Amino acid sequence: MSIERARAHLRKWNLEDRIQEFDVSSATVELAAAALNVEPARIAKTLSYMVDGAPVLVVAAGDVRVNNRKFKDAFHTKAKMLTPDQAAELVGHTVGGVCPFGVNEGVKVYLDASLKRFQTVFPAAGSSNSAIELSIPELEETSGCVGWVDLAPDPTAD
Repeated sequence: MSIERARAHLRKWNLEDRIQEFDVSSATVELAAAALNVEPARIAKTLSYMVDGAPVLVVAAGDVRVNNRKFKDAFHTKAKMLTPDQAAELVGHTVGGVCPFGVNEGVKVYLDASLKRFQTVFPAAGSSNSAIELSIPELEETSGCVGWVDLAPDPTAD
């Protein structure tokens, strides 16, 4: 199971006990926010793309949309999301539980600047009914991110 991969990954930092599992789905930003009783913006959604023939994950705040121009500027290619089958095969997690923990070798992870306005965020933990609360430094470390990108418009701007 995908959640077991995420749990094993997070065990390296003694964080596996912080994974929360729900009796309801948390497969979308809205469902996760309801399950956790937090604002949707604090859900750290993990988006999966194909870049130069390899899977790339972008973790962004739940209230933003990736801007195609910014994506192309950052990755020098058009944003092309993985299909659910591709995500499962290439990333190692199924849609609804895609997260940056316990992913297949070679998957690059980027964190979007939209997350920086929060002290803690809630990414999925490998299943469609799980999440973990992490500080931004914890997310940086545990995700093994390549770096930060700025792919979304500032949701707090007028």
